[in-house]
Amino acid sequence: MRGEDAERTQSDRRVPGKRGQETRDRLLASTAALLTKTSWRDIRIIDIAKEANTSPATFYQYFENIEQALLELADGLAADAARLAELVHGSWKGDQGWQVANQVIEGFMDYWERNRYIFRVVDLATEEGDLRFRGLRTRVLNAITVALASVISESGSEADAMATAGVLVAMMANVAAHRYGFEFWGMRTASLVDSQARLLFWSVTGRKPPTDLGQQAVDRSGSTRTA
Repeated sequence: MRGEDAERTQSDRRVPGKRGQETRDRLLASTAALLTKTSWRDIRIIDIAKEANTSPATFYQYFENIEQALLELADGLAADAARLAELVHGSWKGDQGWQVANQVIEGFMDYWERNRYIFRVVDLATEEGDLRFRGLRTRVLNAITVALASVISESGSEADAMATAGVLVAMMANVAAHRYGFEFWGMRTASLVDSQARLLFWSVTGRKPPTDLGQQAVDRSGSTRTA
């Protein structure tokens, strides 16, 4: 069962009660906490149980293995990603379009940063050919891809709207994933946001962004983001 409103089941397919759900959520939170300091391949069920102040036997009441717990954590990314689609559907007319482009890029980077450790697992498993994680990653990014394709199509662009949207989302995901590598080479996050916003704005509207507003965006981002 998947989805934000779906009932979560135990590993034996029983639906947990209130206390059971709290225990299950605590196990997931403990798994997420361990991901911030340990490679997921080095995490053991006994580690998760200890972090959650429970036992390995309790873990197995809710999950068959660590991969299932990781898939549940990753599944939660979809609801958060849907909120990005709302940003995309803002007004792209005039200078407002440039503001929307920046909001979308900043929103995506913030979203990725909040879920960086889970995305790291999803990306690694996807690269290794795990179809479960590959399908989940596609579904997670589907909402913003479809939203972008919609506004590109409405703009009258002659390009393939879905292909263009897919390329833009791939760009955003890869830049967000390698943000700290870019910063190591001296590329400020503010500049990464501005560069992506320019490409996004041009792809949607077919226009160059206002020069003065573009510089204001860099200055504003530079004051709040890590250089």
